[in-house]
Amino acid sequence: MKYLHTMVRVSDVEASLRFFCDGLGLKELRRTDHEAGRFTLIFLAAPGDESAQVELTHNWDESGYTGGRNFGHLAYAVPNVYETCQRLMDMGVTINRPPREGRMAFVRSPDGISIELLQDGPNLPPAEPWVSMPNTGSW
Repeated sequence: MKYLHTMVRVSDVEASLRFFCDGLGLKELRRTDHEAGRFTLIFLAAPGDESAQVELTHNWDESGYTGGRNFGHLAYAVPNVYETCQRLMDMGVTINRPPREGRMAFVRSPDGISIELLQDGPNLPPAEPWVSMPNTGSW
């Protein structure tokens, strides 16, 4: 058995690619449009780790998801959890659970998918503004 990918449904392809690619640093591996079924599949992966993929599914005629078909969360190890959170904040993304201990944070994609960000390696030393930042919303 081999893990292939996790699928998440997205409403706005451009907003989702901005979040996953520009914000998290994933790279688009391939994209296929299915005219008959009226959907697009976009496969993403972290650079150098193409075996763990995320499939973004965009159904052309949907008008927004309410979370009923969502799931727990995606998790990514990042080289610097503080820098990743700052980059996402600069893009207007809310840090739902800040990395107060230099180890773990949670954010949400434009479609409300919970994303866990884990420091790759030892925890970073606690630092502001993260130490004092409260939780916002749910994750």
